Amino acid sequence: MSYDDLVWKVTDRRHLLSTPVFNVKEQSEISVTGIKGDYISIDAPDWVMVIPEYKGRFILVRQWRHSASRLSVEFPGGVADEGEDPAETASRELREETGFSVGRLTHLGTVSPNPALFSNRFHVYLAEDLVPTGEQSLDEDELLSCFSLPIDEVIRSFGSDKYPHALMGTALMFYLRHRYPLS
Repeated sequence: MSYDDLVWKVTDRRHLLSTPVFNVKEQSEISVTGIKGDYISIDAPDWVMVIPEYKGRFILVRQWRHSASRLSVEFPGGVADEGEDPAETASRELREETGFSVGRLTHLGTVSPNPALFSNRFHVYLAEDLVPTGEQSLDEDELLSCFSLPIDEVIRSFGSDKYPHALMGTALMFYLRHRYPLS
């Protein structure tokens, strides 16, 4: 099939649910071949993750993840505020969660975190030339600890029970591609 034969047309959208973190809608769609169906789409703000590199180590956070009912070690990050540029989100989340301000911020990549269900994007940044301020500014419902680990230890250990966040794997892939580009 050609590219155009694979594209479905949205014929109707219905709002089903609003929550503080996402909205759910149902879309009626039709394919070029006449297949009709109703599909669920979750509209969420863009997500940002920032990889802070400081003195040969990654700055990480450990926090409780409610849906998984477990602690997770991961890079700092969060949800982009409405109208906020993802780079601004990366700098803000780094400062709020770790108490570091960024000197140099590099966009490593953007992907769809789960295009089968979510309409949002996931942005990854590398933060370098960090300046420790010593002050976190956490959200009202945010409890986390901030610490550093050697970069190679984090890469070797990813995928273990300590690191359950799949999007951290995406961030690590972008980091490795940036640090070790293929020719």
